[in-house]
Amino acid sequence: MNIEVRLEKESNYRESEIITREAFWDVYKPGCDEHLILHNMRTIPAFVKELDFVACVDGRVVGNIVYTRANVVSESGAAHEVLCMGPLSVSPSLQKAGIGSLLNTYSLAAAKELGFRGVIIFGNPVYYHRFGYRNAAEFNISTADGQNFDPFMALELSENSLRGIEGRFHSDPVFVADQGDLEEFEKGFPYREKHVTDTQLK
Repeated sequence: MNIEVRLEKESNYRESEIITREAFWDVYKPGCDEHLILHNMRTIPAFVKELDFVACVDGRVVGNIVYTRANVVSESGAAHEVLCMGPLSVSPSLQKAGIGSLLNTYSLAAAKELGFRGVIIFGNPVYYHRFGYRNAAEFNISTADGQNFDPFMALELSENSLRGIEGRFHSDPVFVADQGDLEEFEKGFPYREKHVTDTQLK
């Protein structure tokens, strides 16, 4: 399978939103809101257009990865810019084919080239440790409310590039989806039934 990774074009936005909806549906909760978050993300100043990549197979978009600017704020109030990755989505029929790994590797190299120091994510440690992500606690970085847990991870984009960056992580408010906006946005997609599963976040 020949996979091409390139910058996303505006004409690909709808395709990426559909793929994101398919990839996240019923994964973390009944239905999902990641496709709305992606839609809103492209309109905010924190969105990094230079790190908005799609993966294509035979010219068809099958995956998407995006980044936003975020801050780690120290106890003294000093804010240090980092990246927040996500959502990362791959068409369900092509998951486990290396597309997500390729998008990760390609975009991280681009982020390093742009001079960013590190990336913070919430994700599956088993998957993301392969790219060098480690528990954010190892860098003395906690969530905005002072917590640490395995899915909260950080990555240095070059050796010791997160040295001196400690404190609480603050992402853009775009990651909080309004329920009313979600219901309205969903009207533009084919109806899909929501399910409760044992693996969803409680």
